[in-house]
Amino acid sequence: MGWKKLIIGEPMPDKNDPRYKERYEREVAAGRKFADISGLSWLGCRLQSWGQAHKVTFLVVVFGFVIICFFVNVARLVSVYRSSSPAKAVAVERLDSAMQHRSHSTE
Repeated sequence: MGWKKLIIGEPMPDKNDPRYKERYEREVAAGRKFADISGLSWLGCRLQSWGQAHKVTFLVVVFGFVIICFFVNVARLVSVYRSSSPAKAVAVERLDSAMQHRSHSTE
């Protein structure tokens, strides 16, 4: 393998290319077999039929999930930003302050 091939890589094989046709068909057959055994094909079929029957509800659920994930990430970023102190204490300072806090709270 030459350096040029290592850096640039090989061209993406086409599914109709005769050199890769047999490999493509084997991989597709293996994927279909796995989906049938694991139940993913049945689940996908049921989800697609439910989405076709209830288009608006399906879109609300999907985009609602995306929006909720976005806001959870933003809230987490804000909480981490607020909890960070500008001057980082070394481990000894943090341990001393924790011990002092514990000794004051037990008295």
